[in-house]
Amino acid sequence: MLKAKTTTIGKQAERAALHYLTQQGLKLESQNFHSRWGEIDLIMRDHNATLVFVEVRSRKKSLYGNAASSINITKQQKLIKTALVYLQKFKSPPNTRFDVIAIDHHTGNDLNAHIQWIQNAFESQG
Repeated sequence: MLKAKTTTIGKQAERAALHYLTQQGLKLESQNFHSRWGEIDLIMRDHNATLVFVEVRSRKKSLYGNAASSINITKQQKLIKTALVYLQKFKSPPNTRFDVIAIDHHTGNDLNAHIQWIQNAFESQG
């Protein structure tokens, strides 16, 4: 039961992030892209045609840190590897960046959530 509730809250966080980024002028290119290394929540384009790989994190409480702090180096490496798989479909890869949408105090009620958009949250080491 807990897994189902966590998944539901995660999907609500992704919807809130997509809505927020769309309001900021980004356009959705892909959602929940999977590779053997993991998943990228949102892949969007900004006004400069930059491909933006977005990791969405939410935390109901800050007992173990805020949502943004939950993305460690291992998670970053998995996101980078997954992004490289996605980029294989391009003959000439576009400019890219990794953003994070961190939603703190998220309970599924977006009115109480605090959304933080961190652009260029980390860089590819490859």
